[in-house]
Amino acid sequence: MPIPLLADVLSNGIISIPFAMQLLKALPWLVFIYLLKLYFGGANNTSERLMHSKGGTSGIGAAVTESLASRGAQVILLTHHTPSDPFLVEYIDDLRTSTKNELIYAEQVDLSSLQSIRLFATKWVDNAPPRRLDMVILCADTMTPKFGIGATTQEKLEANWGINYLANFHLLSILSPALRAQPPDRDVRIIFGTCSSYLGGDLKALKDTRTPLPRGKEYGTSKLASMVFAQAFQKHLDAYQRPDKQPNNARVIIVDPSFTRTPGMRRWLTMGSLWGLLLYLFMWPLWWLVLKSPAQGAQSFLRAAMEAELGRGVGGRFIKECKEVDYLRPEVRDEGVAKELWAFSERQIEALEKEGAARRALAKKEMNKEGADEEEKTKDGTVSAKKTSKGSTEAQGRAPGSRRSRKAG
Repeated sequence: MPIPLLADVLSNGIISIPFAMQLLKALPWLVFIYLLKLYFGGANNTSERLMHSKGGTSGIGAAVTESLASRGAQVILLTHHTPSDPFLVEYIDDLRTSTKNELIYAEQVDLSSLQSIRLFATKWVDNAPPRRLDMVILCADTMTPKFGIGATTQEKLEANWGINYLANFHLLSILSPALRAQPPDRDVRIIFGTCSSYLGGDLKALKDTRTPLPRGKEYGTSKLASMVFAQAFQKHLDAYQRPDKQPNNARVIIVDPSFTRTPGMRRWLTMGSLWGLLLYLFMWPLWWLVLKSPAQGAQSFLRAAMEAELGRGVGGRFIKECKEVDYLRPEVRDEGVAKELWAFSERQIEALEKEGAARRALAKKEMNKEGADEEEKTKDGTVSAKKTSKGSTEAQGRAPGSRRSRKAG
């Protein structure tokens, strides 16, 4: 068939092919759309590395997990689901099958609970010899859209601040000994996820309340705080004097994946409203064109995880589009701002954990009291039943006409 078709084209021209002219007219536009998609897709990671890692899964996190697992990394997912949750079990089984990697596990950590974070991190640190830890990838993220209902953590703290920042601060503060205890020849990396919204953050307005962030700037301020903490945590690691006198081998890297089609981006575009969701669906071809897919957004994370050059020299670098860029907010490198934020965070966690401990102790006391009351009621009921049974037995024993009955009379 191709030979007669070619002969027909040579003899009668291209117009002899059905819809050929329409295809030729559409071809430049298809090429243009392809080039636009290629441009908005961003850079690709070209580095490779063998590693073990610990990270999370949500949007870009899922793509990062799959990419690392396909390269043979041991991955531990931190998730609020219980290990026996059917969804989580099926997800891990599918991931192991698709990546041909059995070294994929999950541990339950609820980032909206300071107690849950402490229980996990303390258990991880309390191990001899120290467990291997090559990498911590912090992908967890939440955002309250403009018309959405504000959420809170289990400590009744504003969710943007509690999950995007304070959970990371609490987790790394406890895991710090495990990171510093790794052998000197191991390349350890702590990767923070951020986005351009940090440009609108305002740390000066922080206050000691359940809603510490300035209104309307909750998300951006939580991202700015995470970046300031990332720089401070790098200095914290550098200041540690290892017993073997070797230099610090842990590097903090901050990654901006750029605009990506994630659940967080969808919440932001829809603004938490039904009309916004309908508009998002109507404009989905545009979002498909200009927004990265999760796999494309994960490329900068993979670059931060695998590029050998980032494991040498100073830490605290900022990666965007698979290349190092500079910070656009001076507060990120300001030591004074970092010290104030660190002290504020420690003070806030201490107060919240004290309240939580008191609340749990009171709940336990009430539960024990209810249990004791229930036991007392059961005991009283048993005694009463025994007395009734005894009286009934005695009454049955005094039958009419018996000697005992006449004596009683």
